[in-house]
Order: sequence, then C-alpha cells, then structure tokens
Amino acid sequence: MGFESPPAKRRDDHKRHGTKLGESIVKQTDFSLSLAKHVISTKAKATNFVFSPLSMHDVLCMVAAGSAGPTRTQFLGYLKSRSVADLNSLSSQIATLLFADGGPLGGPRLSFADGVWVDQTLTLKPAFQEVVQNYYKATSNHVDFRNKVISYFLFFN
Repeated sequence: MGFESPPAKRRDDHKRHGTKLGESIVKQTDFSLSLAKHVISTKAKATNFVFSPLSMHDVLCMVAAGSAGPTRTQFLGYLKSRSVADLNSLSSQIATLLFADGGPLGGPRLSFADGVWVDQTLTLKPAFQEVVQNYYKATSNHVDFRNKVISYFLFFN
C-alpha cells in the first residue's frame, strides 16, 4: 500500500481551468500525501493509526499566518505555498465547502476541531485572531496552562 502523487494529467487540470484554487488544492494534496507517507513509514508500521492530513495542514497554515520572517518562509516552503494569503484563501474555501450542509438532515460534510489555545497571561494580535476566525472558522481560547490545561481540553473537546 503506497502513496503516490496523482497522475500527471490530473496534476495539470488546474492549468486547463486556470484556477489558483486548483493549483492550491494540488499543493495541499501533495503535502498530505507526503505527510501520510512519512507517518506511515516511520510511526505507523504494523499498527493501526489514524490521523488527518487536512487537519495537520490547517493547523500549520494557521501557524504560518501567525509567524513572520524566516519562520514564515520555512512554513511556506514546507506547505508548498507562495504566500500566507494563498493559504488563508484555500483554508477558507475548504472550510466553506466542508462545513456546509451535507444532506437532507443537515450538518457538516466533515467536522474537525480547529482552535488556537493561548496562555491566559498572553494576548493574540487582533489581526491574527481575525484570520483564525474568518479564514479557518476556528476559535481562540485563553487557557491556564500552568494549572488547568487538562480540564480545558476535556471541556472543549
């Protein structure tokens, strides 16, 4: 069971349609397959293992959005993206599709918990908090990491 990149003709579909979204999806898929291959080959040999490459991508995109300088450059390279704006746009469009009503009974097509947890003694920059809420449809929570971190995770999850 190996993970391979999509066939070349499918990888070029975004060029035919001329969409930036298509190119971003190809890059996100490449990232996800690369991450899955690494995890399976190093951590999940002969075991049952479940993880969400989409969730990992989303979290790393949020970290990239909150970073600057060389750190941001490294994240953009790892995530195969030209800019944080591209990552924010992709995540926003994915969230809009996945959290939309999935059927006659309502509810999301996919659900995963995204959030930013920050120590109660710190504050988030308003611009970053806005990006987290508007693009990633995630919440930010202040936590007492020194004393009550376990109870917060149990309560919010």
